[in-house]
Amino acid sequence: MPALTAVSPSPVKIVLAMVFVIACWGYSPTGIHIGLQAYDPGHLALLRFLLASVFMGAVAMIRGISLPSLRDLPLLVVLGFFAVSLHHVALNFGQQGVSAGASSVLAQSTPLFSTLLARFVFKDRVTVWRWGCVVLGLLGVVIVVAGDNGLGSMDSHGLLILLAALSWSFYFALQKYHARRYDGLTLVCYTVWFGTLLLLVYLPGLASQVAAAPVDVQWAVIGLSVFPSALAYLAWAYVLAHVDLSRATMTLYLIPPTAMGIASFALAEQPTLMVVVGSAIVLVSVLALNLERRVVVIQGASV
Repeated sequence: MPALTAVSPSPVKIVLAMVFVIACWGYSPTGIHIGLQAYDPGHLALLRFLLASVFMGAVAMIRGISLPSLRDLPLLVVLGFFAVSLHHVALNFGQQGVSAGASSVLAQSTPLFSTLLARFVFKDRVTVWRWGCVVLGLLGVVIVVAGDNGLGSMDSHGLLILLAALSWSFYFALQKYHARRYDGLTLVCYTVWFGTLLLLVYLPGLASQVAAAPVDVQWAVIGLSVFPSALAYLAWAYVLAHVDLSRATMTLYLIPPTAMGIASFALAEQPTLMVVVGSAIVLVSVLALNLERRVVVIQGASV
């Protein structure tokens, strides 16, 4: 009997999955801004992930996932805290004073914090090139925060967006070092579920806000729950299963301009020149970080 071979998906399907991910995550800042019109930041995070948890539950029932090991429960709780609870509460509070376009740029600073974590927490060696990228990126971050509402109005909201990016960095680091025993779907499901459990501290008062929220806000929150919080993660897992990580990551640099375009259409936001310049600096620095990693991998493979 001839050996069975896995059928690779067509490039068109992979490209469509990438476009879907970019569109979903590009919509997220605008959806959050609309949701904050009727919900407190904590209530918005809880409602978003309650709906996402139900959706992921349906997907898990259809696809089937394994039960986690008891020894892994603390790790899964910590992953849920950094990826869902802390990240999205900080993001929501931060976006009360930061435009949707600027917040999407600040959120892309995660690789900069990952480099700092690699050096000071995991004691990895960091090259001069990476230090230069971090310094350049942080300069761009300052320009974005200052340019969003003016030099005289810098406050804690931009720092909260950066805290959300730092939280993502911890999530990625822990996932990289400790969560290899689970496939992508299983890990996403348990991360969302445990993160949602931690958000239940915001349950008091949620029902009254749901009852009072306008219909357009409700639809925006439903969109946040189903697309950026659930379907985009599944599509991203599909992309990573068939495309090299460094190549796939390059597509994420299209998220900030996409977010700015969506915010310009839906919220009538117009980014200032400083925000555009700072955004370019941040994205170039992050791109340079990933290009260096890719060069190292290629050189290592050729030895």
